[in-house]
Amino acid sequence: MTGIFEERDKARMCDEIAAFFREEHDLELGVIGTGKILDFFQEMLGDRIYNKALDDAKQFYAKYADNMETDYYALYKDIR
Repeated sequence: MTGIFEERDKARMCDEIAAFFREEHDLELGVIGTGKILDFFQEMLGDRIYNKALDDAKQFYAKYADNMETDYYALYKDIR
């Protein structure tokens, strides 16, 4: 699997991973270690997060479509 992040973003995330392990577990991780952790979580969670985002977008647009239908019928004029 190729990385989904730009190098600049990946470097920043690796810095954050290193800081987390340093503060929470008193462990010093290098660039290779943090990169492997990021790759691991990307591999394990990437597809799940992507699918969840699709489900959330579908729900959003379903609500939007419901509101459009309500607004559409609100435009009707009373006929005598």
